[in-house]
Amino acid sequence: MGARGVNNLAAKLSLALLPPNAPFFRLAIDDFMLEKLTGQEGMRADIEEALDKIERAVMTSIGAGNTRSANFEGTKHLIVAGNVLLYVPPEGGLKVFRLDRYVVKRDPMGNILEIITKENISEMELPEEVRRVVQKDNDKEAEGADDTHELYTRITRTEDGWEIYQEVAGVTIPGSEGTYPVDKLPWLALRFVQVDGEDYGRSYVEEYLGDLKTLEGLTKAIVQASAAAAKVLFLVRPNSTTKIRALSESESGDIKEGNAEDITVLQMDKYADFRVAYDVIQGLKEALSYAFLLNSAIQRNGERVTAEEIRYMADELEAALGGIYSSLAVEFQMPFINVVMSQMQSKGALPKLPKNSIKPVITTGVEAIGRGNDLTKLSGLLQDLQPLGPEVLQQEMNIGDYIKRCGAARGIDMKGLVLSEEEKAAKAQQAQQMAMMQQLGPNAVNQFGAMARQAMDGNQQPE
Repeated sequence: MGARGVNNLAAKLSLALLPPNAPFFRLAIDDFMLEKLTGQEGMRADIEEALDKIERAVMTSIGAGNTRSANFEGTKHLIVAGNVLLYVPPEGGLKVFRLDRYVVKRDPMGNILEIITKENISEMELPEEVRRVVQKDNDKEAEGADDTHELYTRITRTEDGWEIYQEVAGVTIPGSEGTYPVDKLPWLALRFVQVDGEDYGRSYVEEYLGDLKTLEGLTKAIVQASAAAAKVLFLVRPNSTTKIRALSESESGDIKEGNAEDITVLQMDKYADFRVAYDVIQGLKEALSYAFLLNSAIQRNGERVTAEEIRYMADELEAALGGIYSSLAVEFQMPFINVVMSQMQSKGALPKLPKNSIKPVITTGVEAIGRGNDLTKLSGLLQDLQPLGPEVLQQEMNIGDYIKRCGAARGIDMKGLVLSEEEKAAKAQQAQQMAMMQQLGPNAVNQFGAMARQAMDGNQQPE
């Protein structure tokens, strides 16, 4: 049950953090800066189209590596251990450091001050000068020599940004020193449940550890009892006329002398006690299903369960993770997209963007929950107005704006999907011309065409 819950919750969080079918962010430009850059309000569509191309390029780069699989693994570490460290290498993808492979120190506000990671590295990957020092140490420890060594990476916060260096066997690796801007650190130390004043977070499993342990103990007891109850044991009354050998050596269908009353089957009269344990197990499973968003918690037991009821319950369970979404958006999504865009810009894969004018905005998690609530309110408004009749709705409502808002609430790009005012006018004019032609008939159309040609010929005659 615990494994099912962790895998299901990790899958939902992974899809919310890195959705496969749409960008989890958008590049937003300040309205005042837009007016200053373009001087024309009509240029906004062109700028939005250019930003959309950048968003697609970033998502293509993210999807090319092992980002999603590593994100799923890191999410499971968050749920079970409450902490995980992710590294965004320049070549793309993600690397996961579990809790026993790193330490982190934070200030009282929760900001990271220092991170130290531990990795195992082959001796062949070390620089020559470091390799000589390591080999001398191995010669001193003749029996304990090994071709793998512990590589430590230290990241420290400074006033200007971050400083980093690496060392092996107490020797700093040449060329490993470096610096990063404050908002471009590729090491992301994540916490599932934040606790003020503590360097590490708490896990989701920790909050339900009592239920999980109780379920494990009761399930073990029932399994052991079921194994004991499955054992078939025949008892023969002492000094009875039925012989034990005749009973044990008989094949099915054989005819033997004996008395059926001399033989009994050993049974466990504990069904009522096990029934109590079974009922408790079902209650624990139902509670844990709600906690880990399992589908079995959505649909209640009943003959008539409507689709609307299932959708409402699913939305309620998803909304319950709003605090988790907001925390991961701050500690993972926003820093991750900043690092990826910075790395792509350094490679020349993205253009340089105006600083403090164009910023990424997260559009999944809490934002998606907010859009879902907007869609529910819009649908409810339309149902409230239906008794007024379609004529009143056409007169009082801007249907085009309503469609655009519903599309935005669904997270759909409405560009080109809804007709603009110019397109509506052109379409209405075309329909009006077609209706006029049908009313005048083919002869009138031919006469109109002849008159048009004569007018054109007259305009082309020389003066």
